Amino acid sequence: MNTPSTPTHFIRNIIEEDNRTGKWNGRVETRFPPEPNGYLHIGHAKSICLNFGLALEYNGICHLRFDDTNPEKEAQEYVDAIIESVRWLGFDWKEHLYYASDYFDRLYEFAEYLIVRDKAYVDSLPADEIRKLRGTLTEAGTNSPYRNRPAEENLDLFRRMRAGEFADGAHVLRAKIDMASPNINLRDPVIYRIRHIHHQRTGDKWCIYPMYDYTHCISDALEYITHSLCTLEFEDHRPLYDWVLDQLTEKVPCHPQQIEFARLNLTYSVMSKRKLIDLVENKLVDGWDDPRMNTLAGLRRRGYTPAAIRLFAERIGISKADSWIDMAILEDCLREDLNEHALRRIAVLDPVLLVIDNFAEGHEEICHAPNHPQKPELGTRELLLTKRLYIDREDFMEIPEKGFFRLTPGTEVRLRYAFIVKCTHLVKDDQGKILEIHCMYDPDTKSGTAGAETRKVRGNIHWLSTTHAKAVEIRLYDRLFTDPHPDAEGKDFKTSLNPDSKRIITGYVEPALCNALPEQQFQFERHGYFVADPIDTKPEKPVFNRTASLRNTWEKISNKSTINK
Repeated sequence: MNTPSTPTHFIRNIIEEDNRTGKWNGRVETRFPPEPNGYLHIGHAKSICLNFGLALEYNGICHLRFDDTNPEKEAQEYVDAIIESVRWLGFDWKEHLYYASDYFDRLYEFAEYLIVRDKAYVDSLPADEIRKLRGTLTEAGTNSPYRNRPAEENLDLFRRMRAGEFADGAHVLRAKIDMASPNINLRDPVIYRIRHIHHQRTGDKWCIYPMYDYTHCISDALEYITHSLCTLEFEDHRPLYDWVLDQLTEKVPCHPQQIEFARLNLTYSVMSKRKLIDLVENKLVDGWDDPRMNTLAGLRRRGYTPAAIRLFAERIGISKADSWIDMAILEDCLREDLNEHALRRIAVLDPVLLVIDNFAEGHEEICHAPNHPQKPELGTRELLLTKRLYIDREDFMEIPEKGFFRLTPGTEVRLRYAFIVKCTHLVKDDQGKILEIHCMYDPDTKSGTAGAETRKVRGNIHWLSTTHAKAVEIRLYDRLFTDPHPDAEGKDFKTSLNPDSKRIITGYVEPALCNALPEQQFQFERHGYFVADPIDTKPEKPVFNRTASLRNTWEKISNKSTINK
């Protein structure tokens, strides 16, 4: 199945060997099993691309299954957001959409089966006592005094738990495995607990809910999953996964193989759903889809593309070893994709007035700018040059630094797509701030003419006619954290929130941008990539979010005073 251009990894090798030996009769069936207790983030994208990608590669099937076993923290909003994000990434589960709650009746039936076979028992100890008796990494656990209850008594109590006779926490159902096991996950783990809470799908039918480790493996088996892919933190849970299925050999149709891979650790990000919820609930961001968030909804609103995220997942690869991935790699994948298809447009973010003194009042010169310099088939658009223009304030320096080749007093630059101009004098206010830059233009140097070929200047600056430029809201987003490892052990991640991660300005854009559609992406020449906000953009009234700079300028942005500060 692999081709020379397909990067291999250990999971592909396992599948290839399974296919060679006929273990699954050539079948590859995977699943992506999110909990509907928050929005998906970039770490989930790695798992989505892996599970759906392998299924596509081997002509198999990937299921989307919601692990909805904890209604305390779950909501339909999260279900809908997850479905939308997976579809946005470009993947389709077709008819294979499932919920753990689909199997609640079967899970309960299997729990009774374990009780009858003396493989599970009802424990009436308080939760903190159960925790104490589990032992430590170096000390064995201690048997609960309820561990040897007769099966008949356990079955009666469990049925009464289901009937709602007991309060939350009064009893739990535990698997009976080995309290002396060196693997703490095998020390009689809880597999059912009492929760008198409404479930978004099953309503009030249940007041006991199964635990993830018990539910997940059975769900896999009932769905005929072949390769159950999960991140490394579940490696120590694999013996429990196998134990449960081994006890249910007569009840389930197959025993999937759990395979672990390294999760995504991305610099300048937090991957803990708990911490992302903290940011949202404490209004430190503007919701789950805030463009500074690493949620897929946030990345989408920021202007990231599905192709860029899929390229990122492919580029970082799959391994068994935990490592940190630099945020710059994700940003480079985005630039690589946007550079191919983003139309070019001009915007002035920090305007200062430039007046061409020898340009006729009321005259408009038509200039032509390419929609994409590498794609002439996309054509050009018209820009109108007038006597008064906006240029970016950073394109002028009264006392130039070494290497500054833009406009300075007495020097010449080209107005991009137009003429060469020479600065003659300035107009300042009482505080010395420049209000106007006055120039003279050479009418024989228009871009695309013979004069343009004979006169060469080093500087080239952008401009917009004050008559035709449109004022729009522009949101300058940057990384949410200043620390590359904000949630490292012992740190309060909120102390490294970047105070300059969001600035809202009024900028000027060329008229063509007023017709921008929500989620349409552009390169604002020399400023970077921007997207028309998918929610706040209205007809003839776009709002633009900065997606990324043209190159990795994080060091510059962090350490130098620019428009962003």
